[in-house]
Amino acid sequence: MTNKMNNCEQKFRTESDLLGELQVPENVLYGVQTQRAVNNYHISRKRMCDYPEYVISIAYVKLAAAQTNIQLGQIDPKVGKAIIEACKEIIAGKHHNNFITDMVQGGAGTSVNMNANEVIANRALEIMGYDKADYKHCSPNDDVNCGQSTNDVYPTAIRYAFIRMNKNLVKSLTLLIEAFRKKGEEFKNVIKMGRTQLQDAVPMTAGQEFNAFADNLEEEIANLKRNVDLLLEINMGGTAIGTGLNAAPGFPKICADYLSKATGENFIAGHNLIEATPDTGAYVSYSSALKRLAVKLSKICNDLRLLASGPRCGFNEINLPPMAPGSSIMPGKVNPVIPEVTNQTCFKIIGNDTTVMIAAEAGQLQLNVMEPIITECLMEDLTWLPNAMDTLRELCIDGITVNQERTLEMVKHSIGIVTALNPYIGYKNSTKIAKEALLTGGSVYDLVLKHKLLTKEKLDAILDPTHMLDSTDIVK
Repeated sequence: MTNKMNNCEQKFRTESDLLGELQVPENVLYGVQTQRAVNNYHISRKRMCDYPEYVISIAYVKLAAAQTNIQLGQIDPKVGKAIIEACKEIIAGKHHNNFITDMVQGGAGTSVNMNANEVIANRALEIMGYDKADYKHCSPNDDVNCGQSTNDVYPTAIRYAFIRMNKNLVKSLTLLIEAFRKKGEEFKNVIKMGRTQLQDAVPMTAGQEFNAFADNLEEEIANLKRNVDLLLEINMGGTAIGTGLNAAPGFPKICADYLSKATGENFIAGHNLIEATPDTGAYVSYSSALKRLAVKLSKICNDLRLLASGPRCGFNEINLPPMAPGSSIMPGKVNPVIPEVTNQTCFKIIGNDTTVMIAAEAGQLQLNVMEPIITECLMEDLTWLPNAMDTLRELCIDGITVNQERTLEMVKHSIGIVTALNPYIGYKNSTKIAKEALLTGGSVYDLVLKHKLLTKEKLDAILDPTHMLDSTDIVK
């Protein structure tokens, strides 16, 4: 009885399209084509509104298009102003719950474009004092979509969304870099062994190691900038295949200028819109930049897990903050869960890059219909990566401590220390000490003192972290 009553209480309106009539909930701003998309696509279970920057970006595109059409005399200024007001409300965060199409869909993004067209048209109708779906006063297709096609609106909107989301990514990356630099300063006087091929190499400081992590990641800020700038070339005004059919002369440049003014970005109209419409090269490049960052970040997390391995039977050079009990069967075990979850995030980004590459290659002739999966992959990347970097910084890097006595002891016992001593005791003596240390298990440090090759004061001076970068500071 309750279900029946609830069904009776739900009110609908009837709308029609190419395929016929369909009922749409009375209180929503979307229309028939959005409802069809909702009925058709249950793939990712992620909707447009799950990515607010996506919704905001398409509203900016529709706003710029309305401004262009008003200037070119293509739509009634009264209708155009209502469309602009509706777009501004969406940009301000309103009505996002009406953007409900699944992120993964067929149709090259047509359902996304029509979802926006219908929401904006119905809100514009309300602004002008009309009922929703009274489309003779403001049509989703004839007015909101005037001079446009999904094939220019959709790529322009996602490009701007990526640009917006990239700013948050860079912010998280910058904070992570700063966290590594703080540790670099904190550990600048902690001597330890460097390693190559997991074998002892030569001494260094823990500060140098953490500063190297910071520098390694800092390179990615410039790389992201180089690649995100490729997204500024848009194909608005190209309409279906880039020929500009149904768009007024001058639309591409005027729309790009309006979009630039509204967003503060330097959008430019593609010089050849037939080329620009199916081209997905910018997405491939940007995805590759995200992958490169993910590869570096994952490698750093591998290093952190290795350096913290133990505590008794591993490197045990650093301590990661304990965040959770590590085992349901082994008492006292604590696992490096934060680097681990960051690793897994990076794997996802690397896998998504493969999807983007395949989807970009799958384009045919004058359109790439696979852009929705490219969009989903990149928006997933741009959500997961900042979350992972913030988590790594807050719950791991900021709380790392170093086991200074342990690192110094390993330096003293390492065969690799001989390389640092070679300029002071000579290659022959260094070889002799190394061989004896390997045979006896003795400490290189102790053997050098035993054979009176250096005084303790001189040996300690050589191994002083302040001299590790430039051993010429030490007088023989």
